[in-house]
This record gives sequence, C-alpha cells and structure tokens, in this order.
Amino acid sequence: MAQDVTQSSADTGVLVREGHYGTQVIAVEPGGAEFIPLNERHGRPIQLFWTWTSPNMEFATIFVGVLAVAVFGLGFWEAALALALGSLIGGITQGILSMRGPEYGVPQMVLSRLGFGYWGNALPAGLNSVTAGIGWFAVNSVSGAFALNVLTHWPKVLCLLIIVVLQVVVAFFGYNLVHLFERYAFPVLAVIFLIASGVILSKAHPGAVHHTIPGAFLLTFGASFGYAVGWNPYAADYTRYFKPSANKVAIAWWAGLGLFLSCTLLEIVGAAAATVTGANGAGSNPTGAFTGLLNKPLADLTLLAIALGAVAANVLNIYSGALSFTAIGIKLPLSLRRAIVALGFGAIGFFVGWSALPNAGTRYENFLLIIAYWIAPWLAVYFCDQLLRRHPDEALLFATRRTNWAGPVAMLAGMGISIWLFSNQTEYVGVVPTHYPAVGDLTFEVGFVITAAVYLIWHAVAGTGRENTLAG
Repeated sequence: MAQDVTQSSADTGVLVREGHYGTQVIAVEPGGAEFIPLNERHGRPIQLFWTWTSPNMEFATIFVGVLAVAVFGLGFWEAALALALGSLIGGITQGILSMRGPEYGVPQMVLSRLGFGYWGNALPAGLNSVTAGIGWFAVNSVSGAFALNVLTHWPKVLCLLIIVVLQVVVAFFGYNLVHLFERYAFPVLAVIFLIASGVILSKAHPGAVHHTIPGAFLLTFGASFGYAVGWNPYAADYTRYFKPSANKVAIAWWAGLGLFLSCTLLEIVGAAAATVTGANGAGSNPTGAFTGLLNKPLADLTLLAIALGAVAANVLNIYSGALSFTAIGIKLPLSLRRAIVALGFGAIGFFVGWSALPNAGTRYENFLLIIAYWIAPWLAVYFCDQLLRRHPDEALLFATRRTNWAGPVAMLAGMGISIWLFSNQTEYVGVVPTHYPAVGDLTFEVGFVITAAVYLIWHAVAGTGRENTLAG
C-alpha cells in the first residue's frame, strides 16, 4: 500500500513530506501531516510500550481514581472495576488504531479523512487540535505545576511556566526526540510510581464508609474511558514512521498494553488514596493530599515524578495537537509548519492552564466526560468506514475534492442527541439523568451507537461507502 519515495506527489496523488529527518534526535522534524517516505522509516513496535506508559504516569491519571471515590462516592472495589473497564476499552481501540500507521505513513487525523472526506474531517481534526494542543496540554501542565509547587514552594505561575517550556522544547524538535524522551522517562517513572503505589495501597481502607451518588459507576466508567480514549486520535502519529512490514499484532499489543496497564494501575492507586484522604483528595491541593500519605523522601521523589510525567504526557499532546491542526487542510508555506504550530499551542496552553489553576478538580471531571462525548462518535465513523472500505488507496487521503458527508453528519447527530439526552456533568445535565439520576452518564455509549447507525444507513441507502480509489 505504501508508495515508493521515488514516485512524485503528482504521480501518486499523495503529498510526501519534504526534507531529510531520518533518525536524527537533535534536529527539527520538517513538514506537517504529509506521507512519510519509505527511506525515512525506522523504529520497533516495542517502543510503543513506553511511549504509551510514560505519559500516564502523572497525577492527572491518579486523579481520575480520586474522583471516583472522593467525588462520585464509589467504594474502592466498585471504583477499581469501573476504572479498569474504561481503561481496557481505551487500550483496545488504541492498539487497533495504531496498526494502520506503518501501512499508510500518515498521522491519525489524516487517516480520519477516509470516513469524513477532506474538508469534513475539519470537524474531528479541529476538535482534536483544541482538546490535545490546548485542553489536555493545560490539564497536564497544571498537574505538573501543582507538583513542582508543593516540592519547591515556588509560585504556581512560575512552576507552570517551567513545565510548559520543557514540554514545548521537546515537542518542537519532533518525533524522534519525543520517542527518546518517553523511553528514558519510563524507567524513572516506573520505579518511583511502583514504590509509591505499594505504599499507598498498603495504607488504603477498601471497606471505608462511602456515600455513592446516583449513577456513580457509569460516571466513573465514562471518566476513565474518556482519559484512556483521549489518546486514540494520536495513535497512528507514533507508528507512521515504522516500516510497512512492521508486525501489526506487536504494534497493537505494545500500544494497548502500555496504555491499559499505566492507566489502570495509577487510577486504582488514586482510588485507594481517596479512601484515606476523603474529600481532601479532590480539594484545592489534591497533589499535596496524595503525596502527604508518603514519607518525606518518597513524597519528594513522587512529586518530581509527577512533574516529569506531566511533561511526558504533554510532549505527546502538543506534538499531536499540532499534527491535527495541519491535518485540517490549512496550507502553511513553512518547512517547519508543525514545529511553529506547536509553539503557538504551547503559548495558548500556558494561559489556559493559568486560568485553570483554581477549581481544577471540577473542571477536570467535566473535561474528561466531554472528551468521551466527541471521541466515541468519531471512533464509530472511523471503524464503520474501516468495515466498509477494507483496502482504500492512499490517494483518497489527499484528494481535496473528495467528500464523505456521512461522517460529519453522523458524528454531529450522535453527539447532539446523546449529549441532549444523557450528559451528566456540572455544566449541563441531560433529559434522562435529570429525571433518572441513577442512569449516570451514558453519553459516549449512546453517541457511538447513534453515529454508527446513521453512518451505515446513509451509505446503505446511497449505495456508497465502499469506494477504494478516486475512480470508484
């Protein structure tokens, strides 16, 4: 399926990334969301394990578990089950999505054009560029800033600035430095968090009295799914440099396993911590409440790890956010367009993070649910299109005149109906949970089903959706 680098863009209809990059680390990756030529391909599937483990070893992951107990009021074992299920589904979809990167050599949000058409894809690509390059970037920057503030007692704004600068520098250089950073961060983060997790779990009170709010299990399930699935729109971004011959099963296994293990472990540790700290775990300084359960030396090491983990998460967020922005189709006549966009997102993310320093807990809960609200319908379109269109030609990804309006229409229908009926967060409560609070939040599940139904029915009626080339 992959085009040979000796063929020109005009010959194949595929936009090939210009410049030479190879395996250089301290070099700015050229281009944006174009096809990666075969002579630039490198890497091994196993590197996906630390690429998807390191960014989840941070307090934003832990706080999902804290919310389950301290805010939603679940007991420890119920919380653990809901957290594991949400992470498992997100890990499975991450593995499946990662498999297509080597075959097509383009970012995830370029592959998304198959189900949405070139310009219709501006809907998911635009949402991802905002939620990744600004939303997630701000969330994790705040998490790292809190940790650095507790450790050093420096002003929170200064801590935020330090964290932002570090992660923007790594993302600016690009793909090779991102992978290398995740690799060397992995052993440091794994050792510290495993030790801290053991201590926290030994102090937990699994049988502690709790006051579960209506629908708490599904709210927790939705939040954990939203956290894990938040990485899905990035999946192929970190496999597109692999050779087309790379083992697809190994790619899916290492990507999915890294995401599932890291999310599940630290979210359950967060739930365990909340059985001790109670509501204080989600208060004005949740990071301090968590590390307060550890002795001073281990607490300080954990704070450093939390700050490092925030950087590990955000180098992916800002890198993929920039790729998604270039995948919208906006023409930027710069060889370093992805790097320049990354700088812009870093600046915006800093100010969004600054404004989010107060009331971080409530905003984070809403953010996780909103992530699930749009990614589940996007996944429905992507997987339905993959079901209908088994071996699409690469030229479909770059044809500006190609449309597939079934994708954006189905996604908007799925989002609109499911949010109206089932959303359950502080900013808006849908019709169903307003009258039946025990339903919790079924938005992403309903959104996925509605979107899939609309997309498949549209193409069944129109007799379309199976075209593998521009000719038909």
